Amino acid sequence: MKKLLTFIILSVLTMACSNSENPFMKESALPYYAPDFNKIKNEHFEPAILEGIAQNKAQIEGIANNEEPATFENTLVALEKSGTLLNRTLAVFGALSSAHTNETIQNVQTKVAPLLAELSDAMYLNTKLFERIKYLHSNMESLALDAESKKLLQDYYEDFAIAGANLSDSDKEKLKEYNSRLASLTTEYSRVLLAANNAGAVTFTNKDDLAGISEDVLASLKNEEGGWTIPLQNTTQQPLLQVMENRDSRQKLFEAAWHRSDHGENDTRAIAKEIVKIRANKAKLLGYNNYAEWSLQKTMAKTPENVFEFFDALVPATTAKAKVEAQEIQEMIKSKGEDFTLEAWDWNRYAEMVRKAKYDLDEEQIKPYFEMTTVLEKGVFYAAEKLYGITFKERFDIPVYHEDVKVYELFEENGEPLGLFYGDFFARPSKRGGAWMSNFVQQSKLLDRKPVIYNVSNYSKPAKGNPALISFDDVTTTFHEFGHALHGFFADQNYPSLSGTSVARDFVEFPSQFFENWALYPEILKNYAVHYQTGEVIPQELIDKIKNSSTFNQGYSLTELLAASNLDMQWHTVSADMEIGDVNDFEKEALHKTKLDVVSAVPPRYRSTYFSHIFSSGYAAGYYSYQWTEMLDHDAYRWFEENGGLTRANGQRFRDMILSRGNTQDLEQMYINWRGHAPEVEPMLEARGLK
Repeated sequence: MKKLLTFIILSVLTMACSNSENPFMKESALPYYAPDFNKIKNEHFEPAILEGIAQNKAQIEGIANNEEPATFENTLVALEKSGTLLNRTLAVFGALSSAHTNETIQNVQTKVAPLLAELSDAMYLNTKLFERIKYLHSNMESLALDAESKKLLQDYYEDFAIAGANLSDSDKEKLKEYNSRLASLTTEYSRVLLAANNAGAVTFTNKDDLAGISEDVLASLKNEEGGWTIPLQNTTQQPLLQVMENRDSRQKLFEAAWHRSDHGENDTRAIAKEIVKIRANKAKLLGYNNYAEWSLQKTMAKTPENVFEFFDALVPATTAKAKVEAQEIQEMIKSKGEDFTLEAWDWNRYAEMVRKAKYDLDEEQIKPYFEMTTVLEKGVFYAAEKLYGITFKERFDIPVYHEDVKVYELFEENGEPLGLFYGDFFARPSKRGGAWMSNFVQQSKLLDRKPVIYNVSNYSKPAKGNPALISFDDVTTTFHEFGHALHGFFADQNYPSLSGTSVARDFVEFPSQFFENWALYPEILKNYAVHYQTGEVIPQELIDKIKNSSTFNQGYSLTELLAASNLDMQWHTVSADMEIGDVNDFEKEALHKTKLDVVSAVPPRYRSTYFSHIFSSGYAAGYYSYQWTEMLDHDAYRWFEENGGLTRANGQRFRDMILSRGNTQDLEQMYINWRGHAPEVEPMLEARGLK
């Protein structure tokens, strides 16, 4: 017994010593409380997360069991202030688990995912805590709350109800099982998919098989064995398919992407199917017909029926345009003296030929005008300065998690500090595919915090000493992700739960997609589109070609997106009693019944087997939001066109009425207050060349 007590005491002392050296256990001393990556090590995450969970559980219990009558301050404000250690740690852990992961981080992720789900349940399924919130909600008008505080109370009440707070005790236990299993499965899907992406990289040993790829790109693909390895992007189509001349090589690369995770040890099908089943069971337990019906309650769309109605307004014109495009491409194939039927792996290469023939636009011709850092600093930042008056200064004294990451400090027009921005733009094996934005530190007046925000992308990294030349699609992505960042930087909320990008999925993509519009705005474009060697501003002739070709291939582009969005909604309108057979068969039928398979050479942007947005991120029953917010973005840009375009006054009005409001208002009403009417789909159809 004495030995056991000695062991326990030594263990506690060791943990205390370890925790005292853990950088997460106290606030960072860096500007803006930015994470100190000089001190953070892999072994710090697990103990900090576990201690953070324990502290937050105790805080939740303390609030729920407070013997004092419920007040806004001792209940909701106390909840907003809780979880400091956990939130601080998870902000960094979430960034690295997506952008620079390793086996240690993946193991911690697997271990803590169900514990975090359990913590969420400990809050949202806590009967005593919900009783306090219900009491405050029923007496809201007598509490003398300001508008933001009322919105916070309303959101907490709705979130608890949606999460299952009204269930019986036995049903709550069942729900906890579902949530825990889902947390483990979504983490596993992410882990397996990352392995599939890396294992799916395609190696060529004969240089002739890679004809059409530039020497600079080939240099970046060179492997240690003397061959060339092409890594997979997260989408179905792969960027190099556009330039690869060898058809067999194109097919090899396409099929590697298509089949990356539907066979062998990296097969995600069983995981996806179980996720869908549990989500359907969870929805039924909560009183809904399917997961989408439950999930969409606080969105702009509100119901699956409204989403499908939105699709119905887009699919006919979109697929009709794709058919015309397919015929044009088939004719181009024939004109080149080749005799084969257009397939998905041929589309981008021959579409580029059609583009050149119709618009005389060569992607390789315009790339020298789009150097990554210049695009960022003289394009993206310049647009933000012109619209919102903010300025930028690169910081070299802020530690980063990878050598590729750049850091900038942002300032208001009057010189007041605004926040920190981290840019991580190049692909690597430790990074998941895609592009995204998130916070290391979230804005909150209550917590006295300014935002620290990062953008992550996956552009091809050039060989050492070469410029980072990117495509115009990558330019657009850079503007897009910084649009998210601006939404976070301009947040002006008291409560972190309502701050910045904490809005519904079908609104959160609106500021980012809207900001894409400035990439082609003449004043902005001519400031950043300069030849990396000569300094020559992009000629008007090329600008005209880019603009004239802006509606080119839009049938294809929107069809692949709608196909993915439809897959998402089909999976999440499955009822609990529906038996799902083969995942691939379900996928085929889902596309067929919505007539999104009518052009066989247009595949969905993501297949179910590598659709991380819906199976390991937060877009389940929400991928449609990219098209929904595109409707908002084009309608909003129409307002700018009608009111003088790029002006500080217009930018300030948009900032004041949209970007700075976070989730403090009904989102549809917020948009109407700014725009003057509900969003209309016609500007989107016109911008896509579909009307």
